[in-house]
Amino acid sequence: MLLEVQHISKSFPGVKALDDVSLSFYPSKINAILGENGAGKSTLLKILTGVYSPDQGTIKLDGKEVRFENIADAQEAGISIIHQELSLIPQLTISENLFLGREIRTPFGFLASAEMQRQTLTALARVHLDLAPDTLVGKLKVGEQQLIEIAKALMTDARVILMDEPTSALSDAEIENLHGIIRGLKREGKTIVYISHKMEELFRIVDHYVVLRDGNFMGAGSMDETNSSSLIQMMVGRDVQVQEKTMAETLGSEVLIIEDLMLRHPYIKDRNVLRDISFSLRKREILGIFGLMGAGRTELLETIFGLHPKMSSYTLIVDGQSTLFNSPQAAITHGLAFVTEDRKEEGLVLGMDISSNISLPNISQTPLLKEKKEKNLAREYIGSLGIKTPSENQLCGNLSGGNQQKVVLAKWLSTDPKILLMDEPTRGIDIKAKQEIYELMKQLVKDGLSIILVSSEIPEIMALTDRILVMSEGKLTAEFITSQTNEHEILQAALPK
Repeated sequence: MLLEVQHISKSFPGVKALDDVSLSFYPSKINAILGENGAGKSTLLKILTGVYSPDQGTIKLDGKEVRFENIADAQEAGISIIHQELSLIPQLTISENLFLGREIRTPFGFLASAEMQRQTLTALARVHLDLAPDTLVGKLKVGEQQLIEIAKALMTDARVILMDEPTSALSDAEIENLHGIIRGLKREGKTIVYISHKMEELFRIVDHYVVLRDGNFMGAGSMDETNSSSLIQMMVGRDVQVQEKTMAETLGSEVLIIEDLMLRHPYIKDRNVLRDISFSLRKREILGIFGLMGAGRTELLETIFGLHPKMSSYTLIVDGQSTLFNSPQAAITHGLAFVTEDRKEEGLVLGMDISSNISLPNISQTPLLKEKKEKNLAREYIGSLGIKTPSENQLCGNLSGGNQQKVVLAKWLSTDPKILLMDEPTRGIDIKAKQEIYELMKQLVKDGLSIILVSSEIPEIMALTDRILVMSEGKLTAEFITSQTNEHEILQAALPK
């Protein structure tokens, strides 16, 4: 056994993240850590990489006890991590990001730029990216940035590679590419520690699993000797089944109409990111939008929400009245809310507590909002949405991904919206938290809300929506009644022609 943890415990104020956990990760295998958000997975990875020190317990590498005081200690020992949340610097080039903090210099102390670019090309080839080393990272797609993050980890020649949701932002083709890379690392004798909430993916690639629940070790074994139902039961303590949404018997009138929407490219003259997009949304409807990476789904929601007023043109009708949003504030005033894909960068202020985050959209509407009112509002949503936290004073940065997403939802629901735009609302959260968000969405539409849902997961789109719009290369390519279509038709419509 290359890497073991024995009797590891770690506590934070009001939360015991890990409680006497002992487990092993095997070389030449892909080892999965399974569990809900808040089960202790990320805390364990941070202990293994020197971000946190355990309150008690030991780490053993090659049978010898080790202790990591910082990230550099773990890297020196041969442990590298690929984070779910990208740690790249957008304003730097690919090469500068790959060599940040470990730059190569000439004997005279100058940067050996040519050598770093040569090694960058080698690293990019390893993850099958055909990009120039001097390309700014901020101009890359999210999926390409994720592969840059992976290339950066592989350049350290680590023996243990920890991967935290590495495929959450990748397209199907990019996922297959990554899986091929991981299998190659396995053949090289590396120890891969893998976190993913996608069951189908886990059964495709993982050899060995360990399960955590509420900071406790629940079991381990071979993936060949278990099934999805058993693992879910172990993770959450009960069976979890997502009931498909039945189409509302009587959808209301059209609450949103978009006609001839166009969005210009921010960098390339005479090119459009979105073009010729027209559709409508009815009251109590969940309208799904599916497309592959780069199809323009996020840009569509951003444009509707008033984030690109100078780069876009379209006709917009809300509740029968023609209008135009020149800012997000205008969209909020007209009853729109936007749950963004990246909750940590765009959805929350991680250094602020729960009550402050929930009240953020209301501050401009209620300038004299009192602290007591903020806290009462937060307590209301903590109870109704089941946010796991010691109190409303907990910093959002200390919450699990699923609970952070519930705070984002609470923030927008507190504005009493009519239309909720949701961009990948279940990305990177566990099965139980997903189910809770699904049930919340169904209840919201029963209460009269209308939802536009962007999702990369076809089963999720199929289970939740009344209609599905499919996008490819910045335009709508198909529209389906959900109950009258199938996954093959949807995917076929999403493929570039």
